[in-house]
Amino acid sequence: MDERRTVKVSKYLSKHLRHQPERIGITLDGNGWVGVETLLSAAALHGFAISRAELDHVVTVNDKRRFTVAGDRIRANQGHTVTVDLDLPPAEP
Repeated sequence: MDERRTVKVSKYLSKHLRHQPERIGITLDGNGWVGVETLLSAAALHGFAISRAELDHVVTVNDKRRFTVAGDRIRANQGHTVTVDLDLPPAEP
C-alpha cells in the first residue's frame, strides 16, 4: 500500500471513529468500538471502499497507535469528540 493511500485511509478512519461516525451510518458502542465489517461496509456504501488488508496495514504501521483491533471490532484510541469511555486507568499528566 503506498504512503498516500495509507494516510488517506488513516484520516478517514480517524474522522469516522473519533468524530463523525453517524456521517457514514455507524454507531460506536459506549467504549468506542464498532464491528470491522460494519465499518468496512459503511465506508464502501459511502464511496470510500477499504479492504480488510488496508485496514490492518493502517492499524499496524501507524506510529501513533491511533487504532486498536480486537477480534472483529475496531476503535480509535484517543482524541474523540464523541462521548465514549475508553475504560483506561487514570494517569497523571
